Amino acid sequence: MPVVSVSMPEELLERLDAHASAHEYSGRSEVVRESTRSLLEAFEDDRFEEGPLAGTVAVRYDFGTPSIERRVAELRHEFDDAVAANDHSHVADCCLDLFVLEAEVDAISSFVEKLRAIEDVERVDYSLVPLNGRDRSTDG
Repeated sequence: MPVVSVSMPEELLERLDAHASAHEYSGRSEVVRESTRSLLEAFEDDRFEEGPLAGTVAVRYDFGTPSIERRVAELRHEFDDAVAANDHSHVADCCLDLFVLEAEVDAISSFVEKLRAIEDVERVDYSLVPLNGRDRSTDG
């Protein structure tokens, strides 16, 4: 198996090690492999192949980081056709952007992944609901 080197903050590495230990993983690599599979499969759900979805996306990052805020705003404009609503709030010492999207799975997936790729974005969470009459949803 190829070896991959990954850089991460010390605090995240400590959390990774604690998670591996608490859940009896053989080590960091096993946790990273499982996490990678989950990330790559997040939008591979048959329920989402047949029509538009409603999605909510929450993005958290440090307050006072205009470069992140600017990049999030740029993505909002890039996905203007998909974004039905959005709100920017300050919660504790963080910025929290909330988005409501209406689009096909590929557009929502691309939006979420581009948000996650912004350096120093702390967290991106989403929830999807099919708009084709099915009543199932998923969170990620």
